[in-house]
Amino acid sequence: MKTAEKKQNETPDRQSLLEDELILVRNSGEIPEIALHASLYYLTEDADGPKLVLQDQELEALYGVALERAREIVLRDLEPRNRTLTIFRGPARSMVNWRRLQDFCARIHRCCPGFDKRVAGALIKFLEAEIRDVGAGRRTSSVNCSAGELERYCRELSLHPSFLPAGWTELCMK
Repeated sequence: MKTAEKKQNETPDRQSLLEDELILVRNSGEIPEIALHASLYYLTEDADGPKLVLQDQELEALYGVALERAREIVLRDLEPRNRTLTIFRGPARSMVNWRRLQDFCARIHRCCPGFDKRVAGALIKFLEAEIRDVGAGRRTSSVNCSAGELERYCRELSLHPSFLPAGWTELCMK
C-alpha cells in the first residue's frame, strides 16, 4: 500500500465520517442516488473532504443504504396509511421511483432480489384498501394513473393484472 493511501486509511475519524455519510444517504430525499454520489465525492475527492480510499465493504455499505432508501420510496406511495400525508404521491410516483430504482441498480451493478414481489403485494393491498374506502364513500380515489399505466407497472413487477382485485380499473384516471 502506498504511504499516502495507508495514512488516509488510518484517519482516526474514518468510522465517524463513514457513519455520518451512511446516515445522510439513508435519510436522503427523493433520489438517494444523488445523496450517494455526493457522499462518495465528499469522502474521496472533495478538496474539503477527508480524501479517503474507500474499502469494498465501505462502498457496499453506502450502496446498501442508498438502495434501502430507494426501496422505501417505491413502497411509500403504495402504503394506504400514507394517503392522507403530504409525503404521499400515489401509484404514479411509485412507478417513477420503481423505474429509477431499476436504472440505479443497473448503474451500480446491484439488484434487489424479490423486491418486485414485495412491491406487487403492496400494490394489491393498496388497491384493496382503495376499493374498500372509495366504495364506502370514505374518500375519492387516490389512484393517479390510467389503467394502462397500472397494467404496465404490473408487467414490470411480473404481476399479471388478473391478480388485482375486482374493480381496480374503476379507481384509475380516465
